[in-house]
Amino acid sequence: MEYRQLGRSGLKVSEICLGTMTFGHGTSESESQVMVDRALDAGVNFFDTANSYADAQSEVFLGRALEGKRDRAVVATKFYNPMGSGPNDSGMSRYHIMNALEASLMRLGMDHVDVYYIHHVDQQTPIEEMLRALDDLVHQGKVRYIACSNYEAWRLMEALWISDAHELAKFVCYQPQYNLVVRDIEVDLVPACRYKGLGVVAWSPLAGGCLSGKCRLGERSLSGTRSGEGWAYPAGFFAPNADEILQALLDVSDRLGRSPAQTAIRWVLDQETVSSAIVGARTIDHLETNLGASGWSLPAEANEALSDASAPRVKYPESMEWTRDAARLGAIDAR
Repeated sequence: MEYRQLGRSGLKVSEICLGTMTFGHGTSESESQVMVDRALDAGVNFFDTANSYADAQSEVFLGRALEGKRDRAVVATKFYNPMGSGPNDSGMSRYHIMNALEASLMRLGMDHVDVYYIHHVDQQTPIEEMLRALDDLVHQGKVRYIACSNYEAWRLMEALWISDAHELAKFVCYQPQYNLVVRDIEVDLVPACRYKGLGVVAWSPLAGGCLSGKCRLGERSLSGTRSGEGWAYPAGFFAPNADEILQALLDVSDRLGRSPAQTAIRWVLDQETVSSAIVGARTIDHLETNLGASGWSLPAEANEALSDASAPRVKYPESMEWTRDAARLGAIDAR
């Protein structure tokens, strides 16, 4: 297992992060225990959950599975989603953040979380209010690092600017959807993360299972999977040429003698700025397959084939400006 720095922080995390969204939703507590133990044995030290996963059962199952092993785990959880029907049971207000963390710690059976994410965008609460509350939790020792997920580039940069200006704890990583059929973040968010030193922790590297090799060309759902049940499945964001990308993946994985799932995850891990990829699994067999994405790299020609097949259309102004600087420098007579 390879360990990577989480952004510019000193924290080292495994390149494979075990996502636990299925814990309590298709995966029983006993199966969750087996998965966590197997992940630890394989060198995984990074575990991702959220207070809203499986009606909060994910945190409960993960916490119990890590009893007696807490010092071997970097635990990340999230806040934002409604945890009740009250007006303050969601979002990123100071009130909700403080309550949400205490509830998460109780479910996890822990006295702190290592990475605490804002899960989605709260458009009503000032960013400064959230950052000051998170900074207080860092100083209290209940949160080690803060992070965000699903933010637009401008909102991410605004949050980082506020933290700098007011000397508040800063986001150390960003958690986006990122895979061969959803590469939108490469236009603005990846450059922003690279420039500001944030690690990228990719969710859905298998595009909700579409890139696992189970879906045939033209299929967007499969019985017995998230896609078939219609939950946590991002098909609406897929590139228009998703079938061509899937075919390229099948061809490359066949040449490499790897499963499509391993190849797709490995492509994500081989991209610059990616600190870790969140790999979920319903069964131990799924986990075993996905763990096979660690410990190797794609040959250059395989990486190029997949990158070329999945290359997103570059939008304005990037499409106009990305070649301009090279042209400018090329016009200089350096004699």
